[in-house]
Amino acid sequence: MRVFASEGSENRGVMPTSSHEGPAAGDGRGALSAGISRAVVRLFSEHTGRGPTKARTTIDGELIVVLLHDSMTHAEKTLVRAGRPAEVLQMRRTFQETMRPSLIEAVEELTDRSVVSFMSANDVDPDAAAEIFVMDRAV
Repeated sequence: MRVFASEGSENRGVMPTSSHEGPAAGDGRGALSAGISRAVVRLFSEHTGRGPTKARTTIDGELIVVLLHDSMTHAEKTLVRAGRPAEVLQMRRTFQETMRPSLIEAVEELTDRSVVSFMSANDVDPDAAAEIFVMDRAV
């Protein structure tokens, strides 16, 4: 189930849940997916002052992908409207590098696995981000 925050709520401290669809939905990984989504949203909120309003974690073998939507702050949205998306994307990359140790630690703690690779990607239109974790073995 996805939870959507109301427009302008700034989503402080509100953590959406995620779902895991497909064959693994009934094997207990749904709770793990939701836990990872909550942890990632919490970290974004702590670091940027606003967490995404939508998050979905998908687990497939050793791959974990957290897809986030609507995470830009009011200031970032203003910069995008002013034609400065490159600056927003650079700032997002900087935040994600700053959050990197915390994101890895949260995923490792929740999965009882080691992260061997971590990657982030962002877009401003639509406002979306992906946090990608490659684990040392299947989850």
